[in-house]
Amino acid sequence: MSADFSSNPMARVIWGLFLILLTLSSGTFSWGKEIRIGMSAAFTGPTRGLGIELYRGSMAYFSHINESGGIFGHKINVIAYDDGYNPVPTIRNTIRLVEDDDVLLLFDYVGTPTVTRMLPLLKIYGSQRDLFLFFPFSGAQPQRVRPYGEYVFNLRASYSQEIDALVEYLVSRGRSRIAVFYQIDAYGRSGWEAVHKSLARKGLRVVGEATYYRGTTYQSDMKSQVKTIRNSSPDAIISIGAYEACAAFIRDSRNAGLNVPIANVSFVDSENKLKLLLKTGQETGRDYTVNLINSQVVPSYEETELPAVAEYRQLITQYDVMPAKSLIRQDYEPHKYSPVSFEGFLNAKLLVEILKRLGPDFHPKAVKAVVEGIRGYDLGIGVPVNFGPDRHQGLDAVFLTTVEQGRFVPIPERTGREK
Repeated sequence: MSADFSSNPMARVIWGLFLILLTLSSGTFSWGKEIRIGMSAAFTGPTRGLGIELYRGSMAYFSHINESGGIFGHKINVIAYDDGYNPVPTIRNTIRLVEDDDVLLLFDYVGTPTVTRMLPLLKIYGSQRDLFLFFPFSGAQPQRVRPYGEYVFNLRASYSQEIDALVEYLVSRGRSRIAVFYQIDAYGRSGWEAVHKSLARKGLRVVGEATYYRGTTYQSDMKSQVKTIRNSSPDAIISIGAYEACAAFIRDSRNAGLNVPIANVSFVDSENKLKLLLKTGQETGRDYTVNLINSQVVPSYEETELPAVAEYRQLITQYDVMPAKSLIRQDYEPHKYSPVSFEGFLNAKLLVEILKRLGPDFHPKAVKAVVEGIRGYDLGIGVPVNFGPDRHQGLDAVFLTTVEQGRFVPIPERTGREK
């Protein structure tokens, strides 16, 4: 049966309303045969490596699923916008994703200053539309506690847990005079507070601190920050920042003879930081990679005995999907493997499991109960994923790494398995 509405505008309007009501009554949030997922991340600027690598890892798994027929016949469509690691574009992108693109959920957002600023908007959409943000690349507290935590599902451990692991490791090796170098915004302050609290629990205090502004590049001079921290006579430094600024700080610290251990949290993007330091080392004949420690929230991609690592290495080689040129607008050399792309891969793998558990209707109202019902899920990394009504963080594991022969490798006694 077919109908010709060309001569009856009112009939076209009524038919259109009928189709909309039919779609809404079915409970599905995807139009046609696709599941729309919204992503806002840094694809340009000095933090672009994070957004690009996270996207690459997620798309490797999503591409595999789509090529295998999708989920109940629906293909996953990731709609990604660049925010340059700045809060205002993040808010605009979120509105566009929800109002114009009609996404089922938000996914893979990058950064504390960006995520924390969009949380009030998320709370509105969450209460009105059952919209959730899944697996942001941030370990900050605001999306883990009231009033916003109920609208966010985190996979990764928090910055507090990463810093506790770093402090525990440094103090166990006799390093008690710890200074902090941090990005002066919500992200840096979150880490700064965690360092102070973690040391206080051991009867210690921060001996010195220095800051830098978000967006600082590797070409920037960090000599004044190095001098400030060096004057406090630290025997270790914990950095909470992005890879270009932290690499610049390491470079100028080593040039000034400050050779104490320097530790970074996972957000720094250890692979891009290391690439900058290795390049400078080749140019100057100096080794800038000694005494570097990095906490990670996923196992090392070198641990190929783990099923998820083996799968990741296979699929990111098979489906190496870069963001659209209109997003990155600059040359970027992707890493073969990286902790960030591996995290994106695990994010996608868990999200696919959640979508499968939702059933073929993908009803938004069912999302919360489905995710909170996940207990002991084996993601293939040797640590089970657990959620619950009062637990919107799936993993607590922290993995410590250090540099050997030009690459980050696990610190054997801190593999994260005990978590």
